[in-house]
Amino acid sequence: MAVLYNVETRALKQAVRRNIRRFPEDFMFQLSKKEFKIWRSQTVMSKSDQKGLRYPPYAFTEQGVAMLSSVLKSERAIEII
Repeated sequence: MAVLYNVETRALKQAVRRNIRRFPEDFMFQLSKKEFKIWRSQTVMSKSDQKGLRYPPYAFTEQGVAMLSSVLKSERAIEII
């Protein structure tokens, strides 16, 4: 999602955390530890390619993706609105 909206991953996560009340449970969720472990085991990458991915990523529904464009401040996000 960060690539799509042309923002850093940390900026995306920070925007989500600061606006968490805008994201109903059915718009976004974070993978459980078990789901994250399974996802990582299915992803073929070396440890150097993990880029600090130590925490389960967020997953967004179609509505959640649209909601992201309203909380991000990149030019790309503004275009999507």
